[in-house]
Amino acid sequence: MPDLPITGGCLCGGVRFEVTEPLVSAGYCHCTRCQRRTGTSSSASARIAPGSLRVLSGEELIRSYRPEDGFAKVFCSECGSALWSQSPDNPEIIAVRMGAFDGDPAIRPSSRAYVAYAAAWEPIPDDGLPRYPEARPASS
Repeated sequence: MPDLPITGGCLCGGVRFEVTEPLVSAGYCHCTRCQRRTGTSSSASARIAPGSLRVLSGEELIRSYRPEDGFAKVFCSECGSALWSQSPDNPEIIAVRMGAFDGDPAIRPSSRAYVAYAAAWEPIPDDGLPRYPEARPASS
């Protein structure tokens, strides 16, 4: 169980936030969009409980890229740090980028999604996590 609230922010420190309830789940995404957004082979994100994200400072710096067919990608407009993604259909569905947390969020990724698009230059580790060619099924 993590110490609550779980705090986090961007690289420049302009945006600060907290999550007031334990995280629901976490996973890796290997989609091309996450590769391009992060510059890495995958993105680690943690789904939060609805209503548990609170922006403490820097709300004026928060911007988002809203692709037509996916979750909004929320970031700091000053330093470019990826902060969270948000469902276009239900704004309460939010997944915080695990690298944005200040410390150990007390959850570990439990699956790998969109492995059909995994970067050829970095093999997926043999870590025993379930792998899904596309999105992780809702029941997983």
